[in-house]
Amino acid sequence: MKSTRMLVLSIIALLVFSLVGCSSSTNSDKADGKTVINYFSFSATPDHETQLKEMIKAFEAKNPDIKVKIELAAYNDYFTKLQTRIAGGKAPDVFELNYENFVDYASKGTLADLSGYIKDDKDFKPEQLNQQAFKAYQYDGKQYGMVESFSNVLTFYNKDLFDKAGVAYPTADWKWADELDAAKKLNDKNNKVWGTFAPVTMNEFFKIAAQNGGQIFDKDGKIVINSPENLEALNYMVDKVTKDKVSPSSADLSGQSPEDLFKSGKLAILHTGIWMFDAFKDLPFNWDVQLEAGNTQKAHHFFANGLAVSKDSKAKEAAYKFASFMSASEDVAKIRVDSAWELPAITNQDILNPYLEKNPPQNRKAVFEALDSLVLPPVVENWSKISDETNKQFQQALDGEKTTKEVLESLEAEYKGILNQ
Repeated sequence: MKSTRMLVLSIIALLVFSLVGCSSSTNSDKADGKTVINYFSFSATPDHETQLKEMIKAFEAKNPDIKVKIELAAYNDYFTKLQTRIAGGKAPDVFELNYENFVDYASKGTLADLSGYIKDDKDFKPEQLNQQAFKAYQYDGKQYGMVESFSNVLTFYNKDLFDKAGVAYPTADWKWADELDAAKKLNDKNNKVWGTFAPVTMNEFFKIAAQNGGQIFDKDGKIVINSPENLEALNYMVDKVTKDKVSPSSADLSGQSPEDLFKSGKLAILHTGIWMFDAFKDLPFNWDVQLEAGNTQKAHHFFANGLAVSKDSKAKEAAYKFASFMSASEDVAKIRVDSAWELPAITNQDILNPYLEKNPPQNRKAVFEALDSLVLPPVVENWSKISDETNKQFQQALDGEKTTKEVLESLEAEYKGILNQ
Protein backbone atom coordinates (compact mmCIF):
# COMPACT_ATOMS: atom_id res chain seq x y z
CA MET A 1 0.00 0.00 0.00
CA LYS A 2 2.82 2.33 0.98
CA SER A 3 4.72 1.53 -2.22
CA THR A 4 1.60 2.15 -4.30
CA ARG A 5 1.13 5.55 -2.65
CA MET A 6 4.75 6.44 -3.29
CA LEU A 7 4.39 5.44 -6.93
CA VAL A 8 1.28 7.62 -7.34
CA LEU A 9 3.03 10.58 -5.68
CA SER A 10 6.04 10.11 -7.98
CA ILE A 11 3.81 10.08 -11.06
CA ILE A 12 2.01 13.22 -9.89
CA ALA A 13 5.34 14.94 -9.25
CA LEU A 14 6.57 14.03 -12.72
CA LEU A 15 3.36 15.32 -14.29
CA VAL A 16 3.60 18.62 -12.39
CA PHE A 17 7.28 19.01 -13.35
CA SER A 18 6.43 18.26 -16.96
CA LEU A 19 3.59 20.76 -17.03
CA VAL A 20 5.69 23.47 -15.41
CA GLY A 21 8.55 22.79 -17.81
CA CYS A 22 6.27 22.89 -20.84
CA SER A 23 4.64 26.06 -19.60
CA SER A 24 8.03 27.68 -19.03
CA SER A 25 9.25 26.70 -22.48
CA THR A 26 6.09 27.81 -24.24
CA ASN A 27 6.00 31.18 -22.49
CA SER A 28 9.72 31.92 -22.51
CA ASP A 29 9.04 34.72 -24.99
CA LYS A 30 5.95 36.01 -23.15
CA ALA A 31 5.59 38.56 -20.37
CA ASP A 32 2.24 39.73 -19.00
CA GLY A 33 0.60 38.23 -22.06
CA LYS A 34 2.91 40.15 -24.41
CA THR A 35 5.31 38.71 -26.94
CA VAL A 36 8.84 39.68 -25.96
CA ILE A 37 11.47 40.23 -28.61
CA ASN A 38 15.16 40.91 -27.96
CA TYR A 39 16.79 43.64 -30.03
CA PHE A 40 20.58 43.91 -30.36
CA SER A 41 21.97 47.22 -31.67
CA PHE A 42 25.28 49.04 -32.22
CA SER A 43 24.27 52.33 -33.84
CA ALA A 44 22.43 53.76 -30.83
CA THR A 45 25.37 53.74 -28.45
CA PRO A 46 26.65 56.02 -27.06
CA ASP A 47 24.98 59.11 -28.53
CA HIS A 48 21.44 58.01 -29.39
CA GLU A 49 20.26 55.67 -26.66
CA THR A 50 17.56 58.14 -25.62
CA GLN A 51 16.23 58.35 -29.17
CA LEU A 52 16.17 54.56 -29.47
CA LYS A 53 14.05 54.34 -26.33
CA GLU A 54 11.67 56.92 -27.83
CA MET A 55 11.34 54.81 -30.98
CA ILE A 56 10.61 51.66 -29.01
CA LYS A 57 8.06 53.50 -26.88
CA ALA A 58 6.30 54.59 -30.09
CA PHE A 59 6.38 51.04 -31.44
CA GLU A 60 5.00 49.50 -28.26
CA ALA A 61 2.21 52.12 -28.18
CA LYS A 62 1.09 50.97 -31.62
CA ASN A 63 1.74 47.29 -30.85
CA PRO A 64 0.60 46.84 -27.22
CA ASP A 65 0.92 43.07 -27.49
CA ILE A 66 4.70 43.26 -28.12
CA LYS A 67 7.49 44.24 -25.73
CA VAL A 68 11.01 45.04 -26.96
CA LYS A 69 14.06 44.39 -24.80
CA ILE A 70 17.18 46.30 -25.84
CA GLU A 71 20.79 45.21 -25.69
CA LEU A 72 23.51 47.56 -26.91
CA ALA A 73 27.15 47.03 -27.83
CA ALA A 74 29.80 49.33 -29.23
CA TYR A 75 30.49 48.78 -32.91
CA ASN A 76 34.02 47.45 -32.28
CA ASP A 77 32.63 44.67 -30.08
CA TYR A 78 29.25 44.16 -31.69
CA PHE A 79 29.92 41.61 -34.40
CA THR A 80 32.12 39.44 -32.20
CA LYS A 81 29.32 39.29 -29.63
CA LEU A 82 26.69 38.68 -32.31
CA GLN A 83 28.64 35.81 -33.87
CA THR A 84 29.16 34.24 -30.45
CA ARG A 85 25.46 34.40 -29.67
CA ILE A 86 24.42 32.96 -33.01
CA ALA A 87 26.96 30.14 -32.72
CA GLY A 88 25.71 29.39 -29.21
CA GLY A 89 22.08 29.17 -30.32
CA LYS A 90 21.17 32.39 -28.48
CA ALA A 91 20.68 34.79 -31.36
CA PRO A 92 18.63 37.93 -30.67
CA ASP A 93 15.21 37.98 -32.33
CA VAL A 94 16.13 41.18 -34.18
CA PHE A 95 19.58 42.63 -34.71
CA GLU A 96 21.31 45.35 -36.66
CA LEU A 97 23.48 44.60 -39.67
CA ASN A 98 25.40 47.15 -41.64
CA TYR A 99 25.44 46.81 -45.41
CA GLU A 100 29.01 45.50 -45.47
CA ASN A 101 28.26 42.50 -43.25
CA PHE A 102 24.74 41.73 -44.42
CA VAL A 103 25.68 39.37 -47.26
CA ASP A 104 27.95 37.36 -44.98
CA TYR A 105 25.07 36.63 -42.59
CA ALA A 106 22.45 36.11 -45.30
CA SER A 107 24.66 33.68 -47.24
CA LYS A 108 25.19 31.50 -44.16
CA GLY A 109 21.48 30.96 -43.58
CA THR A 110 21.27 32.77 -40.26
CA LEU A 111 18.54 35.23 -41.28
CA ALA A 112 14.79 34.81 -41.68
CA ASP A 113 13.28 35.47 -45.12
CA LEU A 114 10.98 38.48 -44.68
CA SER A 115 9.53 38.43 -48.20
CA GLY A 116 6.29 36.76 -47.14
CA TYR A 117 5.74 39.14 -44.24
CA ILE A 118 6.28 42.12 -46.54
CA LYS A 119 3.82 40.73 -49.09
CA ASP A 120 1.15 40.30 -46.43
CA ASP A 121 1.80 43.65 -44.74
CA LYS A 122 -0.98 46.07 -45.72
CA ASP A 123 0.72 48.96 -43.91
CA PHE A 124 4.06 48.81 -45.72
CA LYS A 125 4.99 49.43 -49.34
CA PRO A 126 8.60 49.25 -50.57
CA GLU A 127 8.03 52.57 -52.36
CA GLN A 128 8.03 54.26 -48.96
CA LEU A 129 11.80 53.74 -48.86
CA ASN A 130 14.83 54.78 -50.87
CA GLN A 131 14.99 51.87 -53.31
CA GLN A 132 18.76 51.59 -53.37
CA ALA A 133 18.78 51.35 -49.59
CA PHE A 134 15.82 48.94 -49.47
CA LYS A 135 17.29 46.57 -52.07
CA ALA A 136 20.64 46.57 -50.30
CA TYR A 137 19.11 44.06 -47.89
CA GLN A 138 18.11 41.55 -50.54
CA TYR A 139 20.05 38.37 -51.15
CA ASP A 140 19.39 35.72 -53.77
CA GLY A 141 16.12 37.41 -54.70
CA LYS A 142 14.73 37.48 -51.16
CA GLN A 143 14.41 40.21 -48.56
CA TYR A 144 16.46 39.30 -45.50
CA GLY A 145 16.52 42.70 -43.82
CA MET A 146 14.79 46.06 -43.51
CA VAL A 147 16.92 49.15 -44.06
CA GLU A 148 16.60 51.60 -41.16
CA SER A 149 18.97 54.40 -42.07
CA PHE A 150 21.71 55.55 -44.37
CA SER A 151 24.53 58.00 -44.00
CA ASN A 152 27.66 59.28 -45.65
CA VAL A 153 30.96 60.95 -44.82
CA LEU A 154 31.87 64.56 -45.51
CA THR A 155 34.73 66.98 -44.90
CA PHE A 156 34.14 68.72 -41.57
CA TYR A 157 36.24 71.84 -41.03
CA ASN A 158 36.88 74.35 -38.25
CA LYS A 159 36.19 77.73 -39.84
CA ASP A 160 37.89 79.61 -37.00
CA LEU A 161 41.17 77.74 -37.54
CA PHE A 162 40.96 78.41 -41.29
CA ASP A 163 40.38 82.10 -40.63
CA LYS A 164 43.28 82.29 -38.17
CA ALA A 165 45.66 80.66 -40.66
CA GLY A 166 44.36 82.75 -43.57
CA VAL A 167 43.39 79.63 -45.53
CA ALA A 168 40.38 79.58 -47.87
CA TYR A 169 37.56 77.23 -46.89
CA PRO A 170 37.22 73.89 -48.69
CA THR A 171 35.21 73.97 -51.90
CA ALA A 172 33.33 71.29 -53.78
CA ASP A 173 36.12 71.35 -56.38
CA TRP A 174 38.94 70.46 -53.99
CA LYS A 175 41.37 67.73 -55.01
CA TRP A 176 43.72 65.75 -52.74
CA ALA A 177 46.52 68.22 -53.42
CA ASP A 178 44.31 71.11 -52.31
CA GLU A 179 43.51 69.46 -48.99
CA LEU A 180 47.13 68.49 -48.38
CA ASP A 181 48.30 72.03 -49.13
CA ALA A 182 45.70 73.49 -46.75
CA ALA A 183 46.55 70.94 -44.05
CA LYS A 184 50.22 71.92 -44.15
CA LYS A 185 49.29 75.57 -43.64
CA LEU A 186 46.82 74.72 -40.86
CA ASN A 187 49.26 72.51 -38.98
CA ASP A 188 50.39 74.41 -35.89
CA LYS A 189 52.82 72.45 -33.71
CA ASN A 190 53.22 75.25 -31.19
CA ASN A 191 49.50 75.16 -30.40
CA LYS A 192 49.19 71.40 -30.98
CA VAL A 193 46.79 71.86 -33.89
CA TRP A 194 46.67 69.21 -36.61
CA GLY A 195 45.80 69.90 -40.23
CA THR A 196 43.61 66.94 -41.13
CA PHE A 197 42.50 63.45 -40.14
CA ALA A 198 40.98 60.44 -41.88
CA PRO A 199 41.29 56.87 -40.60
CA VAL A 200 43.79 54.59 -42.35
CA THR A 201 41.45 51.62 -42.50
CA MET A 202 39.66 49.51 -45.08
CA ASN A 203 36.43 51.46 -44.56
CA GLU A 204 38.24 54.60 -45.66
CA PHE A 205 40.49 52.97 -48.25
CA PHE A 206 37.85 51.62 -50.63
CA LYS A 207 36.47 55.16 -50.93
CA ILE A 208 39.88 56.84 -51.34
CA ALA A 209 40.77 54.23 -53.96
CA ALA A 210 37.56 55.08 -55.82
CA GLN A 211 38.51 58.77 -55.71
CA ASN A 212 41.53 57.77 -57.78
CA GLY A 213 39.72 55.39 -60.14
CA GLY A 214 40.72 52.30 -58.14
CA GLN A 215 38.70 49.46 -56.65
CA ILE A 216 39.16 46.40 -54.44
CA PHE A 217 37.22 43.94 -56.60
CA ASP A 218 36.23 44.38 -60.23
CA LYS A 219 32.68 43.89 -61.55
CA ASP A 220 33.31 40.13 -61.86
CA GLY A 221 34.50 39.82 -58.27
CA LYS A 222 38.17 39.46 -59.19
CA ILE A 223 40.65 40.79 -56.63
CA VAL A 224 42.31 43.92 -58.02
CA ILE A 225 43.60 45.60 -54.87
CA ASN A 226 47.23 45.56 -56.02
CA SER A 227 46.97 48.27 -58.68
CA PRO A 228 48.83 51.54 -59.40
CA GLU A 229 45.68 53.54 -58.62
CA ASN A 230 45.33 51.84 -55.23
CA LEU A 231 49.01 52.27 -54.44
CA GLU A 232 48.74 55.99 -55.06
CA ALA A 233 45.64 56.10 -52.84
CA LEU A 234 47.30 54.22 -49.98
CA ASN A 235 50.40 56.42 -50.23
CA TYR A 236 48.17 59.48 -49.92
CA MET A 237 46.58 58.08 -46.77
CA VAL A 238 49.78 56.88 -45.09
CA ASP A 239 52.04 59.79 -46.09
CA LYS A 240 49.79 62.33 -44.34
CA VAL A 241 50.68 60.57 -41.09
CA THR A 242 54.26 59.41 -41.61
CA LYS A 243 55.80 61.80 -44.15
CA ASP A 244 53.88 65.07 -44.20
CA LYS A 245 52.92 64.71 -40.53
CA VAL A 246 49.75 66.74 -40.92
CA SER A 247 47.58 63.96 -39.50
CA PRO A 248 47.91 62.46 -35.99
CA SER A 249 48.98 58.86 -35.54
CA SER A 250 47.40 56.54 -32.99
CA ALA A 251 50.21 57.44 -30.61
CA ASP A 252 49.56 61.14 -31.14
CA LEU A 253 45.90 60.65 -30.34
CA SER A 254 46.83 58.87 -27.10
CA GLY A 255 43.48 57.15 -26.84
CA GLN A 256 41.54 60.27 -27.76
CA SER A 257 39.12 59.95 -30.66
CA PRO A 258 39.61 62.24 -33.69
CA GLU A 259 36.08 63.52 -33.08
CA ASP A 260 37.10 64.60 -29.58
CA LEU A 261 40.21 66.24 -31.03
CA PHE A 262 37.98 68.20 -33.41
CA LYS A 263 35.68 69.17 -30.52
CA SER A 264 38.66 70.54 -28.60
CA GLY A 265 39.57 72.85 -31.50
CA LYS A 266 42.83 71.02 -32.17
CA LEU A 267 41.94 69.57 -35.57
CA ALA A 268 41.22 71.73 -38.62
CA ILE A 269 39.81 69.11 -41.02
CA LEU A 270 38.05 65.88 -40.07
CA HIS A 271 36.60 63.24 -42.36
CA THR A 272 33.72 61.68 -40.48
CA GLY A 273 30.07 60.80 -40.81
CA ILE A 274 27.01 63.00 -40.79
CA TRP A 275 25.94 61.13 -37.67
CA MET A 276 28.23 63.58 -35.82
CA PHE A 277 26.08 66.62 -36.63
CA ASP A 278 24.19 66.43 -33.35
CA ALA A 279 27.31 65.77 -31.28
CA PHE A 280 28.99 68.85 -32.76
CA LYS A 281 26.00 71.23 -32.70
CA ASP A 282 27.07 73.14 -29.57
CA LEU A 283 30.80 73.49 -30.26
CA PRO A 284 32.27 76.85 -29.19
CA PHE A 285 33.62 77.62 -32.65
CA ASN A 286 32.27 77.96 -36.18
CA TRP A 287 32.35 74.85 -38.35
CA ASP A 288 30.80 73.56 -41.54
CA VAL A 289 30.95 70.66 -44.00
CA GLN A 290 31.85 70.25 -47.64
CA LEU A 291 32.07 67.48 -50.22
CA GLU A 292 35.25 65.45 -49.91
CA ALA A 293 38.23 66.10 -52.11
CA GLY A 294 38.79 63.64 -54.93
CA ASN A 295 41.74 63.02 -57.19
CA THR A 296 40.65 61.78 -60.60
CA GLN A 297 36.98 61.81 -59.57
CA LYS A 298 34.60 62.33 -56.65
CA ALA A 299 33.57 59.41 -54.45
CA HIS A 300 31.63 59.43 -51.19
CA HIS A 301 30.71 56.74 -48.73
CA PHE A 302 27.20 55.35 -48.67
CA PHE A 303 26.58 53.44 -45.47
CA ALA A 304 23.32 51.68 -44.65
CA ASN A 305 22.16 50.01 -41.46
CA GLY A 306 19.28 47.59 -41.35
CA LEU A 307 17.43 45.20 -39.09
CA ALA A 308 17.41 41.45 -39.66
CA VAL A 309 15.38 38.73 -37.96
CA SER A 310 17.00 35.53 -36.76
CA LYS A 311 15.85 32.40 -38.55
CA ASP A 312 15.69 30.75 -35.11
CA SER A 313 13.45 33.38 -33.55
CA LYS A 314 10.26 32.05 -31.96
CA ALA A 315 8.58 35.38 -32.57
CA LYS A 316 9.34 36.09 -36.23
CA GLU A 317 6.10 37.96 -36.95
CA ALA A 318 6.55 40.29 -33.99
CA ALA A 319 10.22 40.71 -34.90
CA TYR A 320 9.29 41.62 -38.48
CA LYS A 321 6.75 44.18 -37.24
CA PHE A 322 9.47 45.86 -35.21
CA ALA A 323 12.00 45.78 -38.08
CA SER A 324 9.43 47.23 -40.48
CA PHE A 325 8.45 49.95 -37.99
CA MET A 326 12.08 50.97 -37.47
CA SER A 327 12.48 51.11 -41.24
CA ALA A 328 9.39 52.92 -42.49
CA SER A 329 7.62 54.57 -39.56
CA GLU A 330 7.27 58.33 -39.87
CA ASP A 331 7.52 58.53 -36.06
CA VAL A 332 10.96 56.94 -36.21
CA ALA A 333 11.97 59.09 -39.18
CA LYS A 334 11.08 62.30 -37.34
CA ILE A 335 13.10 61.24 -34.31
CA ARG A 336 16.09 60.55 -36.55
CA VAL A 337 15.82 63.88 -38.34
CA ASP A 338 15.37 65.85 -35.12
CA SER A 339 18.45 64.25 -33.53
CA ALA A 340 20.57 64.04 -36.73
CA TRP A 341 20.95 60.31 -36.14
CA GLU A 342 21.90 59.39 -39.69
CA LEU A 343 19.12 59.74 -42.27
CA PRO A 344 15.89 57.74 -42.39
CA ALA A 345 15.54 55.75 -45.59
CA ILE A 346 12.02 57.04 -46.24
CA THR A 347 11.17 59.07 -49.34
CA ASN A 348 8.74 61.48 -47.66
CA GLN A 349 10.32 64.84 -48.46
CA ASP A 350 8.13 66.68 -45.95
CA ILE A 351 9.93 64.85 -43.15
CA LEU A 352 13.38 65.30 -44.69
CA ASN A 353 13.06 69.07 -45.34
CA PRO A 354 13.53 70.10 -41.69
CA TYR A 355 16.87 68.28 -41.80
CA LEU A 356 18.13 70.71 -44.44
CA GLU A 357 16.88 73.72 -42.50
CA LYS A 358 18.79 72.94 -39.32
CA ASN A 359 22.05 74.71 -38.57
CA PRO A 360 24.89 73.89 -37.94
CA PRO A 361 26.19 72.84 -40.33
CA GLN A 362 25.05 75.42 -42.82
CA ASN A 363 25.95 73.38 -45.89
CA ARG A 364 23.64 70.41 -45.24
CA LYS A 365 22.84 70.21 -48.92
CA ALA A 366 26.26 68.56 -49.28
CA VAL A 367 24.77 65.46 -47.63
CA PHE A 368 22.51 64.92 -50.62
CA GLU A 369 25.00 66.20 -53.20
CA ALA A 370 27.35 63.46 -52.04
CA LEU A 371 24.81 60.85 -53.17
CA ASP A 372 25.64 61.78 -56.78
CA SER A 373 29.08 60.21 -56.36
CA LEU A 374 28.39 57.46 -53.85
CA VAL A 375 30.54 54.35 -53.63
CA LEU A 376 29.21 51.25 -51.90
CA PRO A 377 31.33 49.06 -49.65
CA PRO A 378 32.42 45.84 -51.39
CA VAL A 379 29.89 43.09 -50.80
CA VAL A 380 31.68 39.77 -50.40
CA GLU A 381 31.53 36.91 -47.96
CA ASN A 382 33.95 37.07 -45.03
CA TRP A 383 34.09 40.84 -45.29
CA SER A 384 34.95 41.08 -41.58
CA LYS A 385 38.04 38.89 -42.05
CA ILE A 386 39.13 40.87 -45.10
CA SER A 387 38.61 44.15 -43.28
CA ASP A 388 40.47 43.01 -40.16
CA GLU A 389 43.44 41.73 -42.17
CA THR A 390 43.56 44.95 -44.16
CA ASN A 391 43.50 47.14 -41.05
CA LYS A 392 46.28 45.07 -39.50
CA GLN A 393 48.55 45.46 -42.52
CA PHE A 394 47.75 49.15 -42.94
CA GLN A 395 48.97 49.62 -39.38
CA GLN A 396 52.21 47.85 -40.36
CA ALA A 397 52.65 50.45 -43.11
CA LEU A 398 52.04 53.25 -40.60
CA ASP A 399 54.58 51.68 -38.23
CA GLY A 400 57.19 51.36 -40.99
CA GLU A 401 57.21 47.56 -40.84
CA LYS A 402 56.14 47.24 -44.49
CA THR A 403 56.09 49.51 -47.50
CA THR A 404 52.71 50.34 -48.98
CA LYS A 405 53.63 48.29 -52.06
CA GLU A 406 54.43 45.28 -49.87
CA VAL A 407 51.12 45.71 -48.06
CA LEU A 408 49.08 45.60 -51.26
CA GLU A 409 51.00 42.60 -52.58
CA SER A 410 50.48 40.79 -49.28
CA LEU A 411 46.78 41.68 -49.13
CA GLU A 412 46.21 40.36 -52.63
CA ALA A 413 47.50 36.95 -51.48
CA GLU A 414 45.56 37.11 -48.21
CA TYR A 415 42.29 37.91 -49.97
CA LYS A 416 42.75 34.96 -52.32
CA GLY A 417 43.18 32.69 -49.30
CA ILE A 418 40.17 34.08 -47.46
CA LEU A 419 37.92 33.91 -50.54
CA ASN A 420 39.39 30.64 -51.92
CA GLN A 421 40.19 32.28 -55.25
